[in-house]
Amino acid sequence: MTTDVQAAVELTPLTGESRPISEWTTNFHLAIVVLDPYTNESSWIIDTALRVLRSYSEADVRIALLVTASETEVRDYVGPLASEILVFVDPERAAAKAFGLETLPAFVHINQAHQVEASAQGWNPAEWAAVAANLSARMDWTVPQIPENGDPSPFAGTALNA
Repeated sequence: MTTDVQAAVELTPLTGESRPISEWTTNFHLAIVVLDPYTNESSWIIDTALRVLRSYSEADVRIALLVTASETEVRDYVGPLASEILVFVDPERAAAKAFGLETLPAFVHINQAHQVEASAQGWNPAEWAAVAANLSARMDWTVPQIPENGDPSPFAGTALNA
């Protein structure tokens, strides 16, 4: 099921100016992992999320983390990762809600029509693998192995509004 994201939904990078999602998806799809830095669940999945996103670093897709916290808190949370990967801040959780999410962490594939083509909420390896398979098919790219040794056991995640 495809979820339309309003073209005016703003994505605010940790470095740079806020722009509507329609501008972020002009040339590339988006592969975003959404994290809540105040939950254990997001800390459990961050290494896995980065491994999955890094597997697309040379594909024709923008890879990013969207962290539901203020700019200062996000800087503290991601540290030096901010120089390696695009990081969006979403303190009001407006973008996460616009993506149709109810549970975090989440893995989301947004196409150039700013539609959520596929998403997985919580950490269900089969669901994350399905999002990756969808993204890889659209990018004509190799599907990363999910799960991999060292990944956490499946967990439900936490409510977005918690």
